[in-house]
Amino acid sequence: MVNIQPVSIWKDGADKQAAVLSARIINDDMSSSAVFYYELKEADSVDADGNTIAGQSLRDGNVAMSGQDYQDWDDSNAAAYQFIADALNLVIV
Repeated sequence: MVNIQPVSIWKDGADKQAAVLSARIINDDMSSSAVFYYELKEADSVDADGNTIAGQSLRDGNVAMSGQDYQDWDDSNAAAYQFIADALNLVIV
């Protein structure tokens, strides 16, 4: 997971702030393409007892990488997160 510049997302009749990008690879043919599953989530919070409450998932989907983008990818998580953030027009902070 990486922190992102917060973005507003309308969910369940309210405007909520996504501050976290979570992702995992769901398919990689190891030669020409990969598909990542992502979630945009609220930031975690802490309740009065000090317990961490996981941020709610606000939006999810898939981002595909292929062609020159795949050939240039160095297989790092950082580069994958940057690719996903760019595809979704998000800013990693």
